[in-house]
This record gives sequence, C-alpha cells and structure tokens, in this order.
Amino acid sequence: MAGQFAKPRSDSFEEKDGVKLPSYRGDNVNGDTFDEKSRTPDPNRMIRAYTQSVSTLNLLRAFATGGYAAMQRVNQWNLDFTEHSEQGDRYRELARRVDDALGFMAAAGLTAGHPIMKTTEFWTSHECLLLPYEQALTREDSTSGLYYDCSAHMVWVGERTRQLDGAHVEFVRGLANPLGIKVSDKMDPNELVRLIEILNPQNKPGRITIITRMGAENMRVKLPNLIRAVRRAGQIVTWVSDPMHGNTIKAPVGLKTRSFDAIRAEVRAFFDVHDQEGSYPGGVHLEMTGQNVTECVGGSRTITYNDLSSRYHTHCDPRLNASQSLELAFIIAERLRRRRLGPQHSFKVSTFLSV
Repeated sequence: MAGQFAKPRSDSFEEKDGVKLPSYRGDNVNGDTFDEKSRTPDPNRMIRAYTQSVSTLNLLRAFATGGYAAMQRVNQWNLDFTEHSEQGDRYRELARRVDDALGFMAAAGLTAGHPIMKTTEFWTSHECLLLPYEQALTREDSTSGLYYDCSAHMVWVGERTRQLDGAHVEFVRGLANPLGIKVSDKMDPNELVRLIEILNPQNKPGRITIITRMGAENMRVKLPNLIRAVRRAGQIVTWVSDPMHGNTIKAPVGLKTRSFDAIRAEVRAFFDVHDQEGSYPGGVHLEMTGQNVTECVGGSRTITYNDLSSRYHTHCDPRLNASQSLELAFIIAERLRRRRLGPQHSFKVSTFLSV
C-alpha cells in the first residue's frame, strides 16, 4: 500500500488566464488551489502529512490484526456498487468457493479463531521524492549499524530522480530498505545495469524491484532489451508492471484520466514479454480506490469522458474504482492460472491507496 504526498512535475510553473504560479507538488509541499497563498511551499505541511500518515497506518494495522481482513469476512467486504455486474457475480462465486474451503479447513481443525486466519500483513511503499522528509525519518539500527528510511518499508526512485549522479540515488544507496527503480521506455539498458550495480553492489536477492511504465506498444519493444541486459549482467531483480503511469491522458473535459483498455493492454504485454524472454512477472502496481469514483474511462460498466466530472475526487492521479479493479484482478488471475507459476515464484500486487 502506498500514499502520495509529494508529486513530481514536469513543469515548475502552471499558467491560467495569464496568471503564472508554482505547480502543485503534493500536499507535502503546497496546495492544489490556484492562488498564491496555496501554491507557496510550506514546510509545516510535512508535519501534517506525517501525522496523517501515522493515523492512517495505525488504522490499517488495527484492521490487519483485528480480524477485519479475515477471510471469513470475504462476503462482508464493501462491494455495494458492483451489484448486478459481471465482476460482482464472479466475486460472489469466488467468495462462495472461499467459504467452502474455510469450512473444510475448520473441519480439519484450523478454526476461525486461529491467528493465521484472523490477521494479514501489509507493507508500505512510496517514491523517495522529497528528500528533507525522507532524511528526517531515517534512523540507524543500533544492532546492525544499518540505516533505514522509516517512512516506508520500500522506497523507489522514479523517472525524474534516477540519475546515476543525482542526490536521490546517492541517498537511497545508503539505505538497507528494499528499493524500487521505476523505468520508462526512455531507460537505456546499460544505464539500468549500472544503476542496479550502484544500488545493489552485492547482488542481494530481494533488494531491487524494477517497476516498468511504458505503455503496451513500448513495453513489447523496449522491455525485452532491459530484461536481456540485466540477465547478461547476472543481476537478481524482481520485475513489476505499473500500467497506470504510462497511460495518463487529458480528457476533452480538461481532467486527467486513464483508459482501462490501455491499462489492460499493458498488463497483457508485460506477461507476453516475460513469456517470450523466459523470465518471471513479479507483480503489478495499481492505483485504486474502494470508492465509486469516475476517474478512469472504460471497463465493463463503461465510464465515458462525460462521466468523469460526476465523481472525480483525486487531487493527484486518476484511480481505478472497485469494479474496474476487480475486472483487472480477474484478468491477471486468469493469466497466472494459464502460466502455472510454480510455488517457488510469487506474484505481488501493490496498490496506491489515497490517504
């Protein structure tokens, strides 16, 4: 799970009706309202973001350990607006099968009261973008002498912060956290190999996750070269697809959106390339919400450009709603079933959760 309080921007300024102001860089820095006061950076925002993050994590931790995420509640999770839809029907059929399996396990002695049946683990991650915030939350482990950025379990460098001689790479290479590298079709294979060498000189398994964001067509052309270069270098990495960020467009109504069809196409391309190269798809990074928003167009309950403004709630990036998320989850599950990954290979889903 991840949240985004700091936002990378291509342009430092935004202009409306002849007025030019600094771009909105996330609530950790300034505000979204287009006026001088809101757009002026305020360091106190970092403190507010920290306290809000702590409150949210404590709530999630209580849910994860208090039985809210128990599989016995699979029929009680909020799916109100997937009623009378293909995704809702498929989910309810899956829930029925889970109930049958749980009944069998209870008969075998693994009852609902067992801790393993009531708790779940969750991990947090975000882009290591705002260095003053990340540095303030970095601590030395007194037992090992290693440094950890305690703002998240895993942090990543992005397309704008992965320069080999940049401050962000210099900062994260000193951390003991697992690290992510987000790459687009612009990434040179040799540069990626060099970056991995800097961040993981001991080639430790689990240290590096490469998060690809390219669009479907670029994925089929560019990703094979990256996989081959990393394999030739003998580097151990986990490959993850981010089909969200390479497919952001501006709708005629002026709002940022993403096409569900484009997201689905990039996920399929990701699997196809790994099948072709004999490598393993390690996960998918999605931005989603359980709310009935209209931020991404398409899906089986077709959202059009005209629908966007009705329930467009994000200040950051457009998210899949629950119906679209379920539809994509079933597509991924079916692809994994066909691929028949062995038990030694895991597949992880990271979700970008608005907090």
